[in-house]
Amino acid sequence: MGEPSFLSTKQGRKLAYHRTEGRGPWVVFLGGLKSDMQGTKAVFLEEWAKKQGRAFLRFDYSGHGESSGEFTEGCIGDWAEDTAEAVAALTYGPILPVGSSMGGWQALLLARAMPERVAGLVTIAAAPDFTEDGYWAGFSDAQKQTLEEVGHVELPSDYMEPYVITKRMIEDGRDQLVLRSPLKLPFPVRFLQGTADTAVSVETAVRLLEHAMGPDMQLRLVKDADHRFSDGPCLGLIAKAIDEVEQASL
Repeated sequence: MGEPSFLSTKQGRKLAYHRTEGRGPWVVFLGGLKSDMQGTKAVFLEEWAKKQGRAFLRFDYSGHGESSGEFTEGCIGDWAEDTAEAVAALTYGPILPVGSSMGGWQALLLARAMPERVAGLVTIAAAPDFTEDGYWAGFSDAQKQTLEEVGHVELPSDYMEPYVITKRMIEDGRDQLVLRSPLKLPFPVRFLQGTADTAVSVETAVRLLEHAMGPDMQLRLVKDADHRFSDGPCLGLIAKAIDEVEQASL
């Protein structure tokens, strides 16, 4: 896939990215927690975009992939800063964010921060507010005490090595919540969700659909699809959703 380029941010981070010029709106892929821009969905969408002559950007948040920093140093707000800087520096005109899992939360934060640039939005197993509603709400008293005394806890994952969840990530997450206040999405939106997802529930997807406000919003449930949402049919559905959102935005 070639060597990445790097963007130096005003926070002093170095973000690795791959950028493809083409017709807009810019498709910006936002990956999940501890994933990187070499994942199946990101690489598939880049190749799909190239074939169609579309503008496309994928990048690694700080502490992820080939970008600078350690994962345990980061938090939702840091990665929102990374996203905003990457979009501002590396794209122009309308954007169409495609956010996977934690990247879905990032896409919603981006849409809230710069709605004038968002032509449409696609999420895949979006996980808004998961630090509060997933992690903190699920912690035992002992885990909460460990978080306070040690500064982090380790949580098992179905998809990779355990997550190290820091006190800073939990506390910062409370400043980034999107389901506690009005969430206006004044553009076409498609939420994609698998029914066999063990990381993000269908109930979370329905809660997001019911909470957000917008003129053209749909939730697509795929029976037996898991959190990866990256087999052939699921990848095709992502591409179809991008096409549909773009057409609806015209």
